[in-house]
Amino acid sequence: MTNTALQRKNMVESQIRPSDVTDRRITAAMTVIPREAFLPAKLADLAYSDESLMIAPGREVLAPRVLAKLIQLAEIEEADNVLVIGEAGYGAALVSQFAAKVVALLPDEESAKTAQAAFAANGITNAIAVSGPAAAGWSAKAPYDVVLVEGGIEQVPETLKPQVRENGRLVAIATNDRIGKAVEFHKRGGIFALREGFQASALPLAGFSVERPAFVF
Repeated sequence: MTNTALQRKNMVESQIRPSDVTDRRITAAMTVIPREAFLPAKLADLAYSDESLMIAPGREVLAPRVLAKLIQLAEIEEADNVLVIGEAGYGAALVSQFAAKVVALLPDEESAKTAQAAFAANGITNAIAVSGPAAAGWSAKAPYDVVLVEGGIEQVPETLKPQVRENGRLVAIATNDRIGKAVEFHKRGGIFALREGFQASALPLAGFSVERPAFVF
């Protein structure tokens, strides 16, 4: 067993399973997908640490256990078409192991190219990486059964709502309260019903915050 393979196994056994992640598809994916392939080279040594990692100013990738629990909350099925909105593509790579089709929406072209190369290097053929504003989603491949947002949100952008299929789900980390919570929005009759999950925190993604009036003296 290679050193990184052992690190992945240890991550699953010490971080993921003890965090009530019972979906074996997720633990299996995390055992084989190299997280370091989706991170800047300078962070490779921290790939399996139990913490979120800042990959650029204002941009973070979620801690492995938080990401695993968020994916579990989405209850992804094998026929699902999934949009993963994030910063690096690791979450999309994990989801690709048990969903039919995956789109990884990343903030810039360089990130998308890096993720696409990592997909290819790991034999992932059912996922594509694209770039654009997070809040705009990716309508070209919509509608989605699941939209997985790897970051903090205060609201679901109007541009994204039509891209969620009827009876589809959007999962993210709500940051409206001082104590953040993972949440699932289930679309029924065009209305999004909220279900709260576990406590978690994350940096807000651009376009998912509530606009507030500027303070004026």
